[in-house]
Amino acid sequence: MSTTNLLSVAMLTPAQRTKSLNVLTREIHACQACPRLVGWREQVAVEKRAAYRDDDYWGKAISGFGDPAAQIVILGLAPAAHGANRTGRMFTGDRSGDWLFRSMHTAGLANQAESTSSADGLTLTNAWVTSAVKCAPPLNKPTTTERDECRLFLVRELEALSAANVVICLGTFGYDAAMNFFGVRPKPRFGHGVEVPVTSSDGRKLTVICSYHVSQQNTFTKRLTEPMLDAIFTRANELAGHTVRGTV
Repeated sequence: MSTTNLLSVAMLTPAQRTKSLNVLTREIHACQACPRLVGWREQVAVEKRAAYRDDDYWGKAISGFGDPAAQIVILGLAPAAHGANRTGRMFTGDRSGDWLFRSMHTAGLANQAESTSSADGLTLTNAWVTSAVKCAPPLNKPTTTERDECRLFLVRELEALSAANVVICLGTFGYDAAMNFFGVRPKPRFGHGVEVPVTSSDGRKLTVICSYHVSQQNTFTKRLTEPMLDAIFTRANELAGHTVRGTV
């Protein structure tokens, strides 16, 4: 993308920003670029998990969602096969989402502490949730080619979110995607709570914050605890200058 285009993205009005994200959302939902991912997401949507056998699975690529004027972006790996691939919204309908939205609610970024369906009334304030890869991958492991194929979607998304000044990376995959986007070389070693100052292509200053992923593997083993996750969002609010109602 040219410098002129980057600058025009940075100067989007709120209405233009929303329109840009809406166009991107439609393109993501229609994407058929990766045969393995398309086959897997559709297979899962037909075979289903027994607990959700009566649900109509989404079975398509998943776009980000939240507040287009968000200062805080949460970047994960990819949709879960029986979570977002079922419900049509990132981190919705699975235990990882239970952890994420509970912490975001505590931080004043979500209006409710849980998310069970795309029609449950969840709204985000000053936050946007997305993923580096837009389709559910087998074994939660996208290939390098699949990651690279999705990269332009993420680039366009982060450029359209021109009010963002904090990016929370959930796990190393999201962190690597963010470092690639911001052109950080060499990249600092990933670790929970690690902060990396970055500059966007249009000159904006941001901070990347690392967090262990909210996967069951991490939460069940207590590698990630609720206080640890809450601390990440408290720090993100501090950096964004966002004050939670009822606090000083």
